[in-house]
Amino acid sequence: MAGTKNIENAVAELEKQFGDQVTRNTTLRQQHCNSASHHAGQLPDAVFFPESTEQVSTAVKILAQNNCPIVPFGVGTSLEGHVNAPEGGVSLDMSRMDKVLAIHAEDMDVVIQPGVTREQLNQELRATGLFFPIDPGANATLGGMAATRASGTNAVRYGTMRDAVMGLEVVLANGEIIRTGGRARKSSAGYDLTHLMVGSEGTLGIFTELTIRLHGIPEKIAGGICSFPTITQACEAVILTIQSGIPVARIEFLDALQVKACNAYSKTNLPEEPLLLVEFHGSDASVAEQSAAFQDIALNCGGGTFQWSSDPEERNRLWKTRHDAYWAALALVPNGKSYPTDVCVPVSRLAECVEATHRDIEETGIISPIVGHVGDGNFHCLPVLPPDRPDLQDKIEAFTSRLSSRAIAMGGTCTGEHGIGQGKREYLIKEAGNAVPVMSAIKRQLDPQNLLNPGKIFFSG
Repeated sequence: MAGTKNIENAVAELEKQFGDQVTRNTTLRQQHCNSASHHAGQLPDAVFFPESTEQVSTAVKILAQNNCPIVPFGVGTSLEGHVNAPEGGVSLDMSRMDKVLAIHAEDMDVVIQPGVTREQLNQELRATGLFFPIDPGANATLGGMAATRASGTNAVRYGTMRDAVMGLEVVLANGEIIRTGGRARKSSAGYDLTHLMVGSEGTLGIFTELTIRLHGIPEKIAGGICSFPTITQACEAVILTIQSGIPVARIEFLDALQVKACNAYSKTNLPEEPLLLVEFHGSDASVAEQSAAFQDIALNCGGGTFQWSSDPEERNRLWKTRHDAYWAALALVPNGKSYPTDVCVPVSRLAECVEATHRDIEETGIISPIVGHVGDGNFHCLPVLPPDRPDLQDKIEAFTSRLSSRAIAMGGTCTGEHGIGQGKREYLIKEAGNAVPVMSAIKRQLDPQNLLNPGKIFFSG
């Protein structure tokens, strides 16, 4: 890092400018590093709660003048150490910038501040007939979701944050405010800076406003479950469903251990064998047709009867169970430590990759349920380390390394949605090769002091 850090002076200047919007409280500092990650926490020196774009810009200028690191923070649901402060500095907590600024129902878009959460946004949209479909499970902020290019259960139909973000207001590392993209549905004007920023994990700029694409609430939503004797048969059903062009909205896979964990944690009674949770959106007729087509595929792949329902309470109960999968897996081992990881492969390689991963888990002798948004080839492993077996930590880390390498070798990626953060930097090099120095050059051009979320994505700025 160029220059001498003067973090103490930077924090003192922020306190002078913004008063009690700045805190050095140890408990709050602890809450702003690694709240949902297995990576060891690295505390910031202070936390700043900005309330406007102008305040963010002013703060960044103060911090840049003092060569002080800056770590943007949403609600801390990331899993790869994104909110750690390995060089100290100031955590910028965007939670007070939580306003829905403009709803354009006729154009199906909305302008929001970054601290708006996905649940809050859908509450605001209730009367419009529109909704924001991207659902990573946690009630994350839209700013954080854009920063990590999040996706989730609905991605197979509605896409990821890459598809949802139409434009951004961004504060750069020198405090300058820029706008990228806009409300037009397409543009050929210059470089696509919006999608450069989306997924940059806070390393290129701080999002202060987002323009988001919305979708109409479907006339009919129906979903249900189907069990299979083997992992391969369940994954083959997924592959055929996608290749057949059935417009499935969500198709989630749980292996037998994950189903067992969910039954214990959520007090459900699902069959404890490989399971698909499926959901269809559309008209009455189209949903019935899609469900029948899926049933045929499932039976041909050796599955049981597809039990489906359009009852909102039943559907919500099922998806609540799915969203609790992480906590259910963690509960398998009292006081255990979780090492969640994810990969994504081309859908045609899904069965091969999941089956190989399941064998690897059994041969390694670790506890690790598998769950995933398999409609787009993305799945998660949730290894849990028992407190009395520290010797298994090396085995878990070796397993996750093999998993990333396996996915890359199959033409996939080391992370479908968790991001790189601190945890997957070496696999980014394996995956992207000579493109990584190009990424690093962009980082140095936009942030020559390496102040924005240092130590993430790259081993150095």
